[in-house]
Amino acid sequence: MAKKRVEQTITAVLKKAIAESGLPYLTIEQATGVKRASIMRFMRGEQSLRLDMADKLASHFGFECRRPRHERAR
Repeated sequence: MAKKRVEQTITAVLKKAIAESGLPYLTIEQATGVKRASIMRFMRGEQSLRLDMADKLASHFGFECRRPRHERAR
C-alpha cells in the first residue's frame, strides 16, 4: 500500500522547527538576522514572515524546497 503524503505549509514547518529547536529567539536572531520580535510575532500568529525572512530561517534549520519526484518528470 502506498504511503499517503502529508502536505504541510511552510508556516507550519517553520513554526514546528523553531518550537522543537528549543533555541532562544535571540540565538535564532543572531544566527539568521531575523529580528527576535518578528520571530515572536510569527510564532504567536500575529504576523506572517516576509519571504526573505522565511528563507533565512529555512536555511538555518536545513530545509530546502523541491518538487516531488512524480511532478519532476512532467
